[in-house]
This record gives sequence, C-alpha cells and structure tokens, in this order.
Amino acid sequence: QVQLVESGGGLVQAGGSLKLSCDASAGTFDNRVMAWFRQRPGLAREFVAAITWSGDRILAREVSKGRFTLSRDNGKNTVSLQLHSLQPEDTAVYYCAAGGTGSHIDTTSQSYDSWGQGTQLTVSS
Repeated sequence: QVQLVESGGGLVQAGGSLKLSCDASAGTFDNRVMAWFRQRPGLAREFVAAITWSGDRILAREVSKGRFTLSRDNGKNTVSLQLHSLQPEDTAVYYCAAGGTGSHIDTTSQSYDSWGQGTQLTVSS
C-alpha cells in the first residue's frame, strides 16, 4: 500500500499563495494517478485535481482552474499542488490520494485507495 505524507499547509492571507507537497513511498508511486482532495469545514470531501503517471492528463475542478497548478516528479515520488489567489473558502484539510493506473482520472474518493493524513490550509480574510 502506498504511504503518503502531505506537507506545506498553514495560515495564509487572502490573495496569497501556498504550495502543498505529497511524498509517496518508493516503489508504489509508479503508474498511479495522483490526486488532491479537500474537506472544507462542515462539508464532504471534494475532488480538487488529479494527474496521470505521465503527466499528460490533468483534471481539475472548475474552481481550481487558473488558480491551482498540479505537478508531479516521478523521480522523487512527489506530487505538488501550487495554490494561488487563495480565498477564505479555500480553507480546508487537503489530502493527497493515490488511485489507479492508466490514463483515466476519476473524481470520486472511492476510486482512490491510499490516502495521506491531510494538511490544514487556513486562509484568513
């Protein structure tokens, strides 16, 4: 099973930027679709963005487009989410998740079988 550890969360002012990182255990990151989900206070966990192994496909929620940039470094077993123009409504626990192989990206949490513990991002107004 993939072990995932998120980092980079914290407190940022509205309009600011932050980079979240996810480190995966070696050997089990290969060929997996990697995704970020978030859970805002009082709400269900929601899909943010995902990227295929080769990086040739990235899927993002509408709210993420233009503000969030997803990338991965397969040599370092890491996936990163760069967040810009943050707003208070972006306050959430952000989770890294590993899904299936191939080019299909699923946006449902049930399709991802490995999860990190999450990192808290708080955006102040």
